Amino acid sequence: MNLQYHSDCTIIGASFAGLACAAALARQGLRVVIADRKSDPGEKLHTTGILVKDVIDEVPLLEGVPASLVRRVERVRLYAPNLRHVDLDAPGYYYLTTDTPGLMRWLAGRAVQAGAELRSGVGFRAAHPVPGGFELGAALGRTRFLVGADGPRSNVARVLGLGRNRQFLAGLEHEYEGATLTEPGFLHCFVDRQLMPGYIGWMVQGVHGVQVGLARRLRGSRGSDVKAAMAKLLSKIAGLNDFRALRPDGIRAGLIPCGGLVHPLAMPRALLVGDAAGLVSPVTAGGIHTALVHGFAAGHAVAEFLGGRSADPQRSFVRSYPRFRLKRLLRFAFDHLQRDWLFNLALASAPMRWAAGRIYFHKRASRPPAVARAGTPKRPAL
Repeated sequence: MNLQYHSDCTIIGASFAGLACAAALARQGLRVVIADRKSDPGEKLHTTGILVKDVIDEVPLLEGVPASLVRRVERVRLYAPNLRHVDLDAPGYYYLTTDTPGLMRWLAGRAVQAGAELRSGVGFRAAHPVPGGFELGAALGRTRFLVGADGPRSNVARVLGLGRNRQFLAGLEHEYEGATLTEPGFLHCFVDRQLMPGYIGWMVQGVHGVQVGLARRLRGSRGSDVKAAMAKLLSKIAGLNDFRALRPDGIRAGLIPCGGLVHPLAMPRALLVGDAAGLVSPVTAGGIHTALVHGFAAGHAVAEFLGGRSADPQRSFVRSYPRFRLKRLLRFAFDHLQRDWLFNLALASAPMRWAAGRIYFHKRASRPPAVARAGTPKRPAL
């Protein structure tokens, strides 16, 4: 049977992973379609958009990112539950806060420039196996390969019977445009088991203002718990910067997978990438780096397969995904052994400093472990 294929690869989701995968495929001359149910890649985002230095070094897709879309932050200020803090940094290492909607539109433009076709406002409902690929319905036609890059509650995973994420953090972030932190050179991170069980809160100077957010272990479907915790976090940090009287100009909320890789990750002529695959650090909840790196690598693996130069990536390639074995163990410890009183006592200790340096900078942080109390209350400059 001779079937006409409308694309070599269809990618569901104009996410970080999906756009990186699309660019890698399109650069090799393949017909690539990116389908996203949103009308614009920059709308309804669920991520803080903070990038680590490693992703700039390792992902060619980010070469030449406009300076107007990013802001560099080189230091971390880590707060214990009692708001005593320690400052951390590592020579040459940094974070980038981003104009995340603008960055997603720019990345989508890079994929389109490479030759991919972006179909916005197109949802995914079904995939029926046909010889040599899948039939995806009238809107998408037939494809030789299908990639699920459609987030933590992946429809591709559900339809194909692939693994699905079961453990989540619930995240919420406010953005206050035009606001300025009193200490804008730090990524401020807050530990408090009562407010953020299983994770942290944060405050950082973004491209257009200040981002304040938190994530906490999701137990059931109590989204109201996250909103209540945000109100308490804003009150707790009011002595540093007070945002309680301000109305946020933007609100991002969503689920963050924290259980490690799903299983199975792939089947013949189909695989999952990014959040859909569980490619998120169980400890830091960072997923943009792994999404871009492994999304780009997935594009190359699919291109090699479709070009007849390698086997289907359902086996050999997905084995290259990080397994997060140590980080899953640390996630268990963080969930079950975290105690605020212990963190208050241990903040300035050498083991805590070593661990924090490894988590935030992938190496030992260089700043002396000076510990200070939180400063006097100040209101943000507007």
